[in-house]
Amino acid sequence: MTSTAPHRHRETPGTGPHRVGLVAATAAGRRHARTLAAAWPHARLVEADGVADALRTAWTTCDAVVAFLATGAVVRVLAPLLGDKRTDPAVVVVDEAARHAVALLGGHAGGANPLTAEVAALLDARPVVTTATDAVDLPGLDTLGWPVEGAVAAVSRAILDGEPVRLVADAVWPLPALPSNVHREPPAAGPAAGYRVLVTDRVVPVDDRTVVLRPPSLVAGVGSSRGVAAAEVDALLHRALADAGLSPASLRCLASVDVKADEEGIRATADALGVPLRTWPAAELAAVDVPHPSEVVRAAVGTPSVAEAAALRDGGTLLVPKTASAMATVAVARHAPRGRLAIVGLGPGAADLRTPRAVTELRRAAVVVGLDQYVDQVRDLLRPGTRVLASGLGAEEERARSAVAEATAGHAVALVGSGDAGVYAMASPALEYADERIDVVGVPGVTAALAAAALLGAPIGHDHVYLSLSDLHTPWAVIERRVAAAAEADLVALLYNPRSRARDWQLGAVLATFAAHRPPQTPVGVVRNASRPDEQVHLATLATFDPTVVDMYGLVVVGSSQTRLVGGRMVTPRGYRWRG
Repeated sequence: MTSTAPHRHRETPGTGPHRVGLVAATAAGRRHARTLAAAWPHARLVEADGVADALRTAWTTCDAVVAFLATGAVVRVLAPLLGDKRTDPAVVVVDEAARHAVALLGGHAGGANPLTAEVAALLDARPVVTTATDAVDLPGLDTLGWPVEGAVAAVSRAILDGEPVRLVADAVWPLPALPSNVHREPPAAGPAAGYRVLVTDRVVPVDDRTVVLRPPSLVAGVGSSRGVAAAEVDALLHRALADAGLSPASLRCLASVDVKADEEGIRATADALGVPLRTWPAAELAAVDVPHPSEVVRAAVGTPSVAEAAALRDGGTLLVPKTASAMATVAVARHAPRGRLAIVGLGPGAADLRTPRAVTELRRAAVVVGLDQYVDQVRDLLRPGTRVLASGLGAEEERARSAVAEATAGHAVALVGSGDAGVYAMASPALEYADERIDVVGVPGVTAALAAAALLGAPIGHDHVYLSLSDLHTPWAVIERRVAAAAEADLVALLYNPRSRARDWQLGAVLATFAAHRPPQTPVGVVRNASRPDEQVHLATLATFDPTVVDMYGLVVVGSSQTRLVGGRMVTPRGYRWRG
């Protein structure tokens, strides 16, 4: 399978080709602008005969504008240019001293709110965001990543005011947590009274109390003759959708056979819709059961169906059988919601070692699963209405099963763990149960080993190995063989789960194994609760190290034969020749 994937939504300056115009009138403003330009390759200082002309130029040529000007001045210049918030550029205003970065225009639709946070971070300023949903920590209906139609402002205001709002959907979609006044109901729950949020791919009437969210539920299979025009493909697809009462805003992708991956008419249609084009080998499409196979098509491209088979390649229900124009064929299938499981590493404990991506995933989750003490670390980050499934030590399998079950039911789930979730943590047990019905997102975190190494100095500057001394899931004989191999290979060893009340002799035995292969003066360090308030660091050598200073909250680092203590820090030389 191949895929080309244009984006429906603007990207932030730090992550993609987002054209940012910087406008400044003073030397201080230009200095701040240069700071942003140095960090963002696609940002540029816009200059003209005057600052007003520069601001107008940035407005018409850029996706976002950062103005180092007074708010009033920016308002007076841009007010006559305002059009539609869905297409107008984002505007952020920064004061002369760079004390505040203010999201002025396009907070949600234009991306000014996240842009403001980035500007503030780079300039050490305070971000000022005044959109109501952000102020009270609720997800905006126009920030969920799906096309939205209808009375967004009215329904958002009702949610903010605590009025009853019905969430009407015929399936569970991975939406973020919503407040308790938003009640989920099936489509046949009664008359359309009061405020509603409809989640549907169907064309429906919309009143002044209704918002329609368009889920990515439709896949359009497309076949064509060589050289088909984009206009023909587009017209046929829109006609087929309209005849079936379906919204093109719910298209997940266009799909076709591999030989059409470079068909410009199909590619241009996908680009215009802002969806990816996915293509499949003919042999895979030939294996899909379709209602209208054609031997003529098989002779031409190697599969008896392109449009229907591509629409149904990943399952689904055929809503629009193949329909054709002179040079194109389309079919449309509806696909069930895919739940979302984010496996999130929270880092070693300190909030400032938690990644921004981890925070983002926690805030987009409707369900958070984790060890109780880890969940407690991030409760302040969870949105109102988030359902929390916390459990104690020893319930790892239960947590993994619960997280996967919630995601399989269609929810947006965050499964949290300390450090990196893939290192002696929850990623492995969860992914043993996860299957192709859910989308999985891994969020890396700063490991305990990295945090400990930073406190000890530079012990892992050369080859190293992670070893867990817990024999709960691994027989001790296997652990012994691995320790012996690491000792003989002269690798720096980072020992997880080194000692507990029930396992009080194994660490001493492991250190004896290392001592048989390394000098007695080899440095050994232990860090307890790295990056937490009761953090402790202890340095010794293989000859002097006392295993009783270690408990289950510690991590032990055993140096290689080349590791040295330099200035009270562990250093494993990288081997650079210039040191000689």
